[in-house]
Amino acid sequence: MARRRKRKSRRRQEGRRILEHVPQYSIESGEDKPVTAARKYIQAEGISPPALVLVKRNEHTTDRYFWAEKGLFGAQYVEENHFLFPSLKMLNSNQENHNITVAPH
Repeated sequence: MARRRKRKSRRRQEGRRILEHVPQYSIESGEDKPVTAARKYIQAEGISPPALVLVKRNEHTTDRYFWAEKGLFGAQYVEENHFLFPSLKMLNSNQENHNITVAPH
């Protein structure tokens, strides 16, 4: 029996492209839960939003969090709803301005 390919959401793909341009920090969760480790790291390092924090839970699992002005969010939620975050809107508009090419006259 042939397996069907999973449909990829255009909105999520666009969000993933935007998040590629955000600073990333990788940490290990240690004894804390991943979200607690991310919060402690952000507080200790004084990281300003927007930022992506990758928290390694064990050798197979890494949780991704997005640090925004409004708080800490799961990266998948942010990929799907990137238009709700003002810092990503500014980042996206700056990125689009750099991609514009000027045609010679």
